[in-house]
This record gives sequence, structure tokens and C-alpha cells, in this order.
Amino acid sequence: MNTALDAVSLILPDLPAWRITYAEIAALARVQRPVPTTWSRRHPDFPVPVAHEDGRPLFDAREVVDWLAETGRGNADRRRLRAELALHTLAAWRTPALPAPVLVGALTALICLRQQLDTAVSGRRWDDLLDRAATLDAEDAFLLAELRAVPDPDRTGAALAVLADELTEAAYTPAEAFDWVLEARRRLGSTDLAADAPAPPLVRALAALTGVADLEEGAVLATPYAGAGDLLAALHAAAPEGSGHTYLAADPDPARVRLVRRRMLVREVYEFHLDVTEGEDLSVESVEDWGYPDLLACVLPYEAGEVRNARAVLERVQALADYLDTGSTAVVLGPADVLVRSLPRHGDADRLRRSFLHDGLLKAAISLPDGAFPYRPGYRTAVWLLSRTPDSERTGLVLLADYSAKPLTEPVLDTLTEDIAIWSASGWRGDRRHEPRNAVIVPAKVLDDRPGTAFTPQHRTAEARYTRGVMERPALISDLEQRLADLDERARAQADLRAALRLQAVLRPEDKPVRRTTVRRLLKERRLRRRPGHRIAQEHLTAEGHYRVITPEEILGEVRAGFRRIDRGVLLTAYGHAQFTEPGDVVVTTNPRFGVYVDEEGLSVVAAPARVLRVHPDADPPVRPRALAALLRAAASEYARTSGAVRASRAVEDLLIPDLAGEEAERFDAVLAEVARRAALLREQCDALDDLARVAADGFADGTLTMQTLPELPDLSDLTDSSGTDD
Repeated sequence: MNTALDAVSLILPDLPAWRITYAEIAALARVQRPVPTTWSRRHPDFPVPVAHEDGRPLFDAREVVDWLAETGRGNADRRRLRAELALHTLAAWRTPALPAPVLVGALTALICLRQQLDTAVSGRRWDDLLDRAATLDAEDAFLLAELRAVPDPDRTGAALAVLADELTEAAYTPAEAFDWVLEARRRLGSTDLAADAPAPPLVRALAALTGVADLEEGAVLATPYAGAGDLLAALHAAAPEGSGHTYLAADPDPARVRLVRRRMLVREVYEFHLDVTEGEDLSVESVEDWGYPDLLACVLPYEAGEVRNARAVLERVQALADYLDTGSTAVVLGPADVLVRSLPRHGDADRLRRSFLHDGLLKAAISLPDGAFPYRPGYRTAVWLLSRTPDSERTGLVLLADYSAKPLTEPVLDTLTEDIAIWSASGWRGDRRHEPRNAVIVPAKVLDDRPGTAFTPQHRTAEARYTRGVMERPALISDLEQRLADLDERARAQADLRAALRLQAVLRPEDKPVRRTTVRRLLKERRLRRRPGHRIAQEHLTAEGHYRVITPEEILGEVRAGFRRIDRGVLLTAYGHAQFTEPGDVVVTTNPRFGVYVDEEGLSVVAAPARVLRVHPDADPPVRPRALAALLRAAASEYARTSGAVRASRAVEDLLIPDLAGEEAERFDAVLAEVARRAALLREQCDALDDLARVAADGFADGTLTMQTLPELPDLSDLTDSSGTDD
């Protein structure tokens, strides 16, 4: 057992601080929620529950961490496991006497003090720590007040010092330990620091958009409205090591100013390269001492939509642009409705926004994906890239990018940063060898001449019409037309060769009642076997994989069968336990509602919560998959889930169905087979028609397709005349 953790266990107020649930184990190990439950069933050495609360088992967190570290299970590395455990116990310390702001402030101050002293802070008298802090922070500018605010310092302060050492030892650097604490600020209840913080992937993308990695040594970087310092820390992380940059920051909250100072100090950015001031703007003294910033990055403060004033937002951006000297760059994140959406024509905000085009200051306007602010899911944002260029180097071009329909993921943000990097490296002219993705390059005059117009792409670029997908559309449409002609021929041939479908159904005699059974009974009689579905991650489902994946959407007919697939390599490495279906398997789901599907081909992967009912080949009497599916569908309709109910009134295993045998079963199965064959042909025709309409609509939507008048097409005017709707 780790000695530091042992020390904490002696100081912690009570044992429950170390107890965690299955859900917390999953978060700790970075796996899906059901995985820890599976571990506890399959591995005898998995820790046993130490208590139960409201029916939930509780585990000793230290035992779980030791088990994860020894077995190597989960997706978290060993050092992060120890840190996560320390943070979990830290969350248990929140009390009215030790609120979240005091807790976060004290712990980050202790990590900073440890970095400054270059030695452990645990095992010392609290008065000694305060004396050392007073020596380092004589003017109380970054850590002394936070340490003095700790209640009951001899007990609480000593425990926090142990946790600070534990986090720092688990991390590679004090800076990383500091960031771990701030990553946990939401969990610790410090909502004042979390509410206005962009998502971490977006923060890293904003730092990359600035081009900080290519700045010359000794540049000046600035972040007004610094908040908790996320963006400032990301800029430092993205800058080359030993670049010697100077960092300026400002924030109106004095507590956040102190936090930012600590955060940069643990990164070994000391006062001769750091100036963090209190206020909305950079201080005049900072600019006079260090000069105008070479790079400015800013997240504008959040304002609710009902009180947000477009002109006031743009005036803030204008004030930030005043800091830019020739050759300097600014990246500003703000509300999309002001930066890129349409504005009232010729209004104050519209005129002010278009003024950024007049002198070539605005280089790019980017609509961002939803979810930029986790605490404000309805807040839609955009980014402006500003750069002041000499008159002789102005190109009069602006890049407009729209990522609003994309997910907020690392690959999407990487694509954005690559496009902007190429746009900047080309001198704001564009590179003929690279077409921006989800973006167009337009003359600024086009936007300036259209008052109120949105700063978003309105059409595809001229180069886009020469992409392979666009160029192949006419040929694809021709193939679909031929496919439809072949299907029509097949339909005519089948109509000639096959008689009309007649069931010759009659009422069953009363003296010959049908024998009934259930799936549960069929399973017990071993005429059926049950196979579970597999939990497939959404990101592993593609349209080009090797194997079909059957999800509830395919079963319910919401998605075309075969649309979702999985790559062979991903299946064999990430889902080595997965089993394929066999021809004739009956796939059922009850979530979100009942559905049943017969996999005629087999070699598919079933995704949970769907599961498989497999007919036993030697069953006597045999079970026919088509008949079983049809009867289950009919029985389930009588016991459908009512509005507001969590589940249907009967489980699939308990649905009462006829147990058909002999000649009657053969006749019913033959009818269902004929229905399936005819329905399959109709589905093929419908799918081909849907594909034809979709491809044509895509071409018309992006302006790359048109149509010729063909003699064989019907004259639509004749139809409207005969209907009496055309005068």
C-alpha cells in the first residue's frame, strides 16, 4: 500500500470517504459502466463490497485502485489512478466549514508552495508552512491568503498537504498535478471556476489556432478575461520549450487572478516573464513595460441571450483589436449570434461588424460545434481570427468556416486547426494545393456589400465541383437508373411466373385448439438458445466496415439493414469476445420498443440491448425462425409499453405464442417466405429510389447538378391541367 495514502487514511474524517460505487469505479478506470460489474463476476480476486447503501454495493477505493494497478485492467495509467483516488477523497472533504473555493484554493496553493520549495509539504508544522509561504509571497499576491483560509489547519491542512504531495508524486510535474485539480473542479463543486470554462479540447484548439508554436522567441502573449487560466496554460503548453515568452493576463475577479499566478508559477513562468492584473483590460503599465502583444487569445465573458447586446460584444472585440500591432494576431471566442449570424441590416452592430473588413483585420470567422461550454449547452459560439497586416500585404480575402453541424471532437478540431494553419502560412491568400474543409474563401467586399448577411459559407467553392464525389454523381445516377430498370424487369418476371398470393385462411375449428408456449419454455426445452448482444462503441460503427452490425434501429426499420458496419481489425482487437450471428437467427429488442428481425444471411454482429434467439438445429418439433418472429411481433402488440411506463407489461420470454407443428407450421412458414421474397424486392426498389432522390438532391443543393429535358419524361403540365389546379 502506498505510504502517502496510508498517511491520509489516518487523517481523513471517516471511512466512507474511501467508499466508491460501480459507477465511480468505471469513471476511475475510464471504462463503460457495466464493465466493473463484469469484472466482479468473472474475477475472484476483485475486491468484495465493504458495505451497501440503498441496495448499491460500496467498495474500498484503495483496494480497487490496487487491483486495477496490479492487473492492468481499465484505460487509466497507474499514476493517474493514484491521483484520481486522491481527488476522490478530496471531494469528501467539502463541508460548510471547507467550501469548494477554499478547498481548491488551498490545494493549488500547497502544490505551488511545494514547487517553489522543491520539497514535500507534508510532515511539516502548519505554522512552518505559513512562514515559508510568507517569505515567498511577502505581498500576499498568489498563495498566502489561500493557506491562511484553511480551517482547523493542524488537521485539515496536514491532510491537504499529504494529498498535494500525493498528486505531485503521481504526476510528472507540479504543473500537471495542478491541472488535475482544476480538471476536477466540477466534481469538487467549484462551479464558479467551471461554469465559464470552455471544453478542454476546444481550449487546446484555440491555442493551436493562434500559431503560438511558430512564434519567435521572446514574444509577448496576452489573455484578457483569463478566467481560471485554461487558455493561458494551453498557450504555454503549445509554445516550444525554452521560448522565453512573456505572458500577460487580466481578469476582474481577484481570486482568479491569484489562481492564474499560481498556475503559471508552477510552470516555472516567474514574475520577470509574467504579469497578471485585476480588471477587464490589460493594464497600461503592462503594455508600456512589455509592449503590444504579438499574440492575443481571449474567451469573451458569457452573457445570457436575453441581455446580450451585439454592439457591446463587438465593442469589446474592437477594444481587444486595439492591442494588435502590425503582424500581431488575435483569436477571440464569443457568441455566434453576434460574430457570425445575420444582424439587422444597417444597424449599429452590423456597421461595426463590417468595419473589421474595411482594413483587412478579420481573417477568418468560424462557427464552432455545439458543446463548447459544458455548463452552458445552449450557448452557441464562434471564433474570429484577427491579424493586422500592412496595406501592401492585404489580400481582401476572408475564410468562412462552419463546423456547427460537426461534433466537438479532437479529429474535427484538428481539421479546423490544420486549415487555419495553411490559411495563415499562405499569407491569407489560400493554397491552391489545399482546399479548406467545411470552409470557403471569399472576398471581404462580398460581405461588406451585403449588410446584415451572416459570416458563414453560403455556397461551395469552385474547386469543390471537381472532387471525386461530385464528378461521379452523374455516373452514380446512371447506375441507379439501370438498377431500377433491372428491378422492374425482375418484378414483371416474378408476376408472370408466380400466382397471386392467397393464404386460403379459414376460422379454426373449436374442437382443435392451438397449443401455446413461451420463449422461456422453448429455452428450457432447448429448442431455442439465447445469445446476448455486444456493447459496441458508437465511434466504431462506420459505413465501410467488413461486418454488418444489427442495432435496435435496424430491427425497428429506422435504419437500413447493412448501413452500420464494423471494421474487421477493430472487431478482433476491441471486441475479441464478440460472436457472429448464424443464418436464421431471430434478433429481438425491447428498447426503445419491441422489434424483431430475422437475419437470413448471418455473419453479423448484434449490438446491445438487442439480443439473439437461435433455433436449435436438432429441435423436435423444429422452430421456424420466420414463424417465431411473426408470432412474437403479434403477441408483443397486445402487451406494448404504455405511455410513461419504464418497460412493457410482459417480457419477451413470457409472451404467449402458438406452438405450431406439422403441416400447419410448414404452410405458415411457406407463406411467410413468399411474403419475405416479395417484400425484399419492394425494399430493393424503395432503397434504389431513395438513393436516386438523395444523390440528385445533394447535387442540386450544392449547385453542381442540373437536368436536361428528356423526351421520355411525362409532361407535368398535362397532369396539372387534368387535375384542375392550373388555370
